Amino acid sequence: MTGANTRVLIVDDEEIVRESLGGWLEKDGYQVTSAPDGRTAVERMKSERWNVMLVDLKMPGMDGLQVLEEARKLQPDAAVILMTAYATVDTAVQAMKLGAFDYLVKPFDPEELSILMQKVVAQQSLLRENAVLRKALKKEHRFRDLVSKSPAMQRVFELAQVAARSNSTILVLGESGSGKEVLARTIHAESTRAEGPFVAVSCAALTESLLESELFGHEKGAFTGAVSRRKGKFEAAHGGTLFLDEVGDITAKLQLDLLRVLEERKIQRVGGNEPIDVDVRVIAATNRDLKKAVADGSFREDLFYRLNVIPVTLPPLRERKEDIPILVDHFLDRLEAELKRRVQVSPEAMAALLAHDWPGNVRELRNVLERGAVVAQGDVIKSADLGLAPAPAKAASANPPGEPPTLEDVERRHISEVLAHTAGNVSQAARLLGIDRVTLYNKIKKFGLRRDGEEPEPAHG
Repeated sequence: MTGANTRVLIVDDEEIVRESLGGWLEKDGYQVTSAPDGRTAVERMKSERWNVMLVDLKMPGMDGLQVLEEARKLQPDAAVILMTAYATVDTAVQAMKLGAFDYLVKPFDPEELSILMQKVVAQQSLLRENAVLRKALKKEHRFRDLVSKSPAMQRVFELAQVAARSNSTILVLGESGSGKEVLARTIHAESTRAEGPFVAVSCAALTESLLESELFGHEKGAFTGAVSRRKGKFEAAHGGTLFLDEVGDITAKLQLDLLRVLEERKIQRVGGNEPIDVDVRVIAATNRDLKKAVADGSFREDLFYRLNVIPVTLPPLRERKEDIPILVDHFLDRLEAELKRRVQVSPEAMAALLAHDWPGNVRELRNVLERGAVVAQGDVIKSADLGLAPAPAKAASANPPGEPPTLEDVERRHISEVLAHTAGNVSQAARLLGIDRVTLYNKIKKFGLRRDGEEPEPAHG
């Protein structure tokens, strides 16, 4: 962004200030508009957009802080600079808390304003560039509704894309909440069957008789309560995909019935005699160890091999914590649409998310973020809003108990927290810390930190 395409709004009740400021800024090449009071400025914000707003603090009717608050709601990307002849520390702190970019103390000279405007333009250019890069990264790390940058998940994406083009049965393995159904839906959407139905059944949620009727349907009078013929999920999924979740929990009888369907591509309704052809691609999923179940006799070996044509294993979230920041962005994008507001995660909250072990995997992360977004006081989710149990305490520092930490302890802890927040991205961490990469690398080496911010395990003799 350059001065030529930077739109500036000057809000001041003194005409001479508006004219002089406008003249200086136009001379520097900016597009300038002015408003004589806060209410006029707010009304114009509803229909026009500005990159920078120079707002007088003391104005009749609506003061500068009130204009700033409205600007944060109506045009959150705009940089607001407050102007005042009555600057105090309290005023500056309040302005910064409300989201002001900076403030100027009247009278100020054109050179001071020019330097500040250059800073604004440079920062907004970086923000735009960052947004473009983040969008590109999101696309690069996305497989439809699945997002990840971990090597293990990238291999899953590659295998799933290849599997989607086939008609083979797929077995998705992974812990509860790791995204097995999301992967199944993605494979369906990428397949030649995408125009057909996607039908999901939870095999663990129903008794044997109910699941049998649910899968294969039943004829009128097949059992008490069967008052009419009903098609099952196999017929409903004809031409598409049937997702059998928790297939490892089905009984021996249903294992045999499912094996026959996979071999013959025909089903028979409960109480019926005629075989019915079904054109269905089966994706099964389980969080059980089916090889162990085969070994102990609780799962048929022949069915296991029928289901295990293309096995896809989803790693648990605790083994791919580098995905947590991009999953957070992904879920916050979705929550923005649901909650009608954009929230962010504080660095402390991100550190808490990275420290958690996630026994409930991606589903748990999504639920924790939703809770945080709902209970947060404002637009920033703090660690207390997440409702997570505190992480285990790390090893104590070398200074004696009861004494405050040394400056070196504080520096080590802060650097490790920032590295954890950036998931080991040294360039991003250096930028947040306000130092260059070489300096950060030297400090990582000095403090014996890993790139993810953790201290290495002590060597054992």
